Amino acid sequence: MSMWAYYIWAFLLIFGCGIGWLTTLVTLPGNWIITGLAALFAWLIPVAAGGGITWTVVAVLVGLAVLGEILEFGAGAAGAAKQGASKRSVALAMLGAAIGSMVGLGIGLPIPILGSLVMAVLGGAGGAFAGAYLGESWKGRPVEDRMAAGRGAFAGRIWGTVGKLVVGMIMLVIVAWEALL
Repeated sequence: MSMWAYYIWAFLLIFGCGIGWLTTLVTLPGNWIITGLAALFAWLIPVAAGGGITWTVVAVLVGLAVLGEILEFGAGAAGAAKQGASKRSVALAMLGAAIGSMVGLGIGLPIPILGSLVMAVLGGAGGAFAGAYLGESWKGRPVEDRMAAGRGAFAGRIWGTVGKLVVGMIMLVIVAWEALL
């Protein structure tokens, strides 16, 4: 493969990984998309051909993707659970976060680029709040407990998304470094 062809593929890889990273904002598995694209690149363009991504790097990316999932799930669930939320509330908070992210993305579309991204995160957090609140209502808990669970789910979702985005950015830098240097 010529040097030019390799660098075209490497830049396409980085672009695809960047798009994958952004999907994290709408509760899609962005870090896994990065990992999958890197694995595909490692398989199609072996290191022996010059350049490329090693399978060791792919294994590191898998570990980082798992870490990102633990951070996202752990922070979101811990936020609600810390306020004494039930398992039902935690599950509904996760469902609400997914739905809220999609709704937020749609609401933010009229505001170019940044609007949809910010609204996806806020929509996810709002959905987590609504899910936790609904779960606590379902259990017949008082309004104060519902609000506390909702606030915990909201904050946990924000911090979980931030943590997963940071891990994803580290993964993106690793892929770019390996593919271009």
